[in-house]
Amino acid sequence: MDELQFRDGADDLPSPPASTHRDPGHAELALAIRKLARSSVLVVGDAMLDRYIYGTVDRISREAPVPVLTVDREVAVPGGAGNVVRNLGALGVAVAFVSVVGDDQAGSDLTGLIGSQPGVEPWLLVQGSRATTRKTRYMAQGQQLLRTDREDVSPIHPKLAERMLRILRDAMAATTVTVMSDYDKGLLAGTLPADIITIARSTGRRVIVDTRSGDYARYAGADVITPSTEELARFAGRKLGTDGLVAGAAERMRRQHGFGAVLVQRAEDGLTLVDRHGVMHLPVEPGEICDVSGTGDTTVANLSAGLAAGLDLPLAARIASIASGVVLSRNGIAVAREGDLLAAITPQGSALRKVVTLEAASARVENWRRDGWQTAVTVGRFATIDPATSDTLQRSRAACDRLIVALERDGAGHQGPPEAVRAAQLASLEAIDLVVLVDSNNPAELLYGLRPDLLIGPSNQKGADLLPTWGGRVISV
Repeated sequence: MDELQFRDGADDLPSPPASTHRDPGHAELALAIRKLARSSVLVVGDAMLDRYIYGTVDRISREAPVPVLTVDREVAVPGGAGNVVRNLGALGVAVAFVSVVGDDQAGSDLTGLIGSQPGVEPWLLVQGSRATTRKTRYMAQGQQLLRTDREDVSPIHPKLAERMLRILRDAMAATTVTVMSDYDKGLLAGTLPADIITIARSTGRRVIVDTRSGDYARYAGADVITPSTEELARFAGRKLGTDGLVAGAAERMRRQHGFGAVLVQRAEDGLTLVDRHGVMHLPVEPGEICDVSGTGDTTVANLSAGLAAGLDLPLAARIASIASGVVLSRNGIAVAREGDLLAAITPQGSALRKVVTLEAASARVENWRRDGWQTAVTVGRFATIDPATSDTLQRSRAACDRLIVALERDGAGHQGPPEAVRAAQLASLEAIDLVVLVDSNNPAELLYGLRPDLLIGPSNQKGADLLPTWGGRVISV
């Protein structure tokens, strides 16, 4: 619906009941986050293959007024419902995934990517005449230049749908929560959603729905549905510019279709939970907003993991809002791991917020690179932080705009302070911007993940030969 046709009043929107929700404390959140990996989730939905082609642009084509992208790397990841699976896998959740792919190279690539994820049991059925959905994004300097899509959005073959239902019935028996991720690409067409909800009811399983179709009646009776603000506005036929309007529209949706709860995804404005106990507005953790891509999948994954782990809905939704804030601060389709969630709830101002995963550090470096800042990495054990070490780190920081310390993990027979203590000591130094724990025997993963401008240390250190690959160099201070 055209936004200009939306009404502004709220006279016909119901008011949710007075809230009885409470905000969990830090200790309760940390304990809940650590429970997520003990859960199991069934995901059914549209699987896609997302390709990212990265490069640089420094000239305009002579053939047409378009930029010329000089490609330096390509990345392929599962998209759509596959990204929900990817987020669950990042949390250590056991996942059963049911979907359909085409008999093509993209389908084969997608099957391999999903099957290689630990803890994931894929049931990817093949429909010979169907094209696997592919989205290809061309990226330069942190910006998307172009996206190309190839897809078949017709309903899947009826016999394939029947086979899916038989598989789903067995998969539900082995999992705790079911997620339907409907990207409106033809998998969850017709009566299939209602059939899945009926099976879930008969087996005592909760159902979470994330749909782009706009036909909410097909999902009537689901435990939780997760529309975006824009989707909720189309349902309500009006602008939703305030928390009250969002809550009222969500309550109308909940009552009209018999949903247990509505969790509204509001991007940088966080989440709004509406259920029979009232309304709860959940802000994202404060930080730089870089990219909203994939935040919905992250929200659904963390919410389902929380419910499957036995958390109550408000607590699971709070964790989902924390995870959403993590991926909002990163470019591209990111995931939030347990360490990311624990770091995000660490109080502002704490030096421990500098201790991050390699993936989180890579996202920060990408943002710094986009802002024109030079990044340096130095690697070591740092068993003691004496005046000489502190001075070296100060001079290292002076040679760049941002300094990352790659701290070697405790190995067999380790003596001295444990890695957690060493990381905390380094993070407390003003000269250091990030601390990443790494395996000393695999510098390539670290360096390729960060692609720093500078590697500070001796010229013969492990991985020094990789820097010229992306135009970096090794220096000594």
